[in-house]
Amino acid sequence: MPLELVTIPCLADNYAYLIHNADTGQTAVIDVPDAAPISAALKERGWMLSDVLLTHHHWDHVDGLADLLADYPANVIGAEADAHRLPTLNATVADGDRLAICGEEMQVLDVSGHTLGHVAFYFAASNMVFTADSLMALGCGRLFEGTPDQMFDSLSKLAALPPQTLVCSGHEYTQSNAKFAITIDPENAALISRVQQVEQARAAGEATVPSLLSLELSTNPFLRCTDPAVQATVGMIGADPAAVFAEIRTRKDNF
Repeated sequence: MPLELVTIPCLADNYAYLIHNADTGQTAVIDVPDAAPISAALKERGWMLSDVLLTHHHWDHVDGLADLLADYPANVIGAEADAHRLPTLNATVADGDRLAICGEEMQVLDVSGHTLGHVAFYFAASNMVFTADSLMALGCGRLFEGTPDQMFDSLSKLAALPPQTLVCSGHEYTQSNAKFAITIDPENAALISRVQQVEQARAAGEATVPSLLSLELSTNPFLRCTDPAVQATVGMIGADPAAVFAEIRTRKDNF
């Protein structure tokens, strides 16, 4: 059976995620922006915490950890490359590592770009990938530390996962991302429809994440750098897709 997934709004626009194996009773959390909503979700379900997976070092993904561990001692896992600026880790991981989390194999993917040492966590059996601030709904993270080429390679790695994979990203940025995306891919019928759905969801106070990778592949401009229509919009027909990505990222930064 796939792991149970709980999406937890935190802070102003962050998300943390719980995954739970009903057979083993194991529960993991991916990122800890704030302890209180995560603790509330655990208490509501009567779950104990076995593991904490940290995607990267930014404060809005780790600041609630100490308070959470005070009530729920757990094994904390993060990237070896980021260990010097993450909270204290019980285990470090690197690209390609595989380990059992909640009774299921989890694969670590280096998705540097937003930061160096940013990782994603892929659960193939449950069709879920936790991408935080790398691949996001209708967008990708700003390049605070990495290069456009690094982020392009990271997104390409994620885009190669099965299309039925659920992309669990770290922020409720979809509405603002949609306003930019439509400027890059204005004739994309799937994107036009998605923009409308996002507007309706947010007006109703509903979350727009997670999202299916198949939907991102058809609507997210950062994954569509080989598409002729996208290339035409940015005046780069036939250009290297990595260069097209860099142009789109620059335009988003200045949007």
